[in-house]
Amino acid sequence: MDPALALVRTALNSTSHLAPRAAGRAAFELWRHPLRRSALRPDEREIHRQAAVDELTVNGKRVQVYRWGDGARPVLLMHGWRSRASRFAGYVLRLRALGLTPVAFDAPGHGASGGRATTVLEYREIARQLQLRYGDFEAIVAHSLGVLGAFLALREGVRAERLVSLAGVSEFTYLPRAFCAGLGLNAAVERDLRHRIEHDLFAGTENPWQHFDAAHRPQEIDVRILVVHDENDDVVGLDHAHRLKAAYGDRLDLLVTRGLGHRRIVTEPTVLDNVVGFVAAGREIVT
Repeated sequence: MDPALALVRTALNSTSHLAPRAAGRAAFELWRHPLRRSALRPDEREIHRQAAVDELTVNGKRVQVYRWGDGARPVLLMHGWRSRASRFAGYVLRLRALGLTPVAFDAPGHGASGGRATTVLEYREIARQLQLRYGDFEAIVAHSLGVLGAFLALREGVRAERLVSLAGVSEFTYLPRAFCAGLGLNAAVERDLRHRIEHDLFAGTENPWQHFDAAHRPQEIDVRILVVHDENDDVVGLDHAHRLKAAYGDRLDLLVTRGLGHRRIVTEPTVLDNVVGFVAAGREIVT
């Protein structure tokens, strides 16, 4: 473990014995704030530069939006935690060749957007505002945490023909559990963290653990789904993909890769081929 993380683990676990609420509060702040913003990579810069840039506001936070094309036949791209819109650069030209308009955003606390943190509710609200601006989506392509936001958005009024999940989180309760396991935090810290998430961060949401679960009420999401997940994903296990397959059945195609992990799966050319093919399937190609 990184020495800094080991120090955090020792401090929080020790504090939890004397002041469990203080330890839980510290864990909560670490859990909800990205430790750093992902930088723009050299191979993303040219595509990133070509985007038409706009803004919207969510909970008082400025959200930077990117569009490649005139807005017709939009495809929404939803990045994951500590990531940014530019990670989808490889998809832009391929989707444009189909006559589609890729639309992406940097979530609050990420990329070039304002704020220090975001939630799955803000992902949903961003998707809703972008639908109002551009119309129903031909498809939504989401990675990691963005997958939870995509399923929630579709269940609550956002419309799309197809959904692609790349290394997606399907179970909301996994997030605090994995966070605590990764830092080696004890059960007392995890209990307080979960309490703060449920009663402070999402005080207006009844049972957020169920409400934000991607497999919750699958009958309310009537779209074709492609799930791509690596069998060696050490961030979000393959069991998340199998949960989605069990919930959505024949509406969902599952593609399991090997050796791509959690992040490379987004940019791997063969995955890109499968995703673009799935988005294009059954649609008229416009040139």
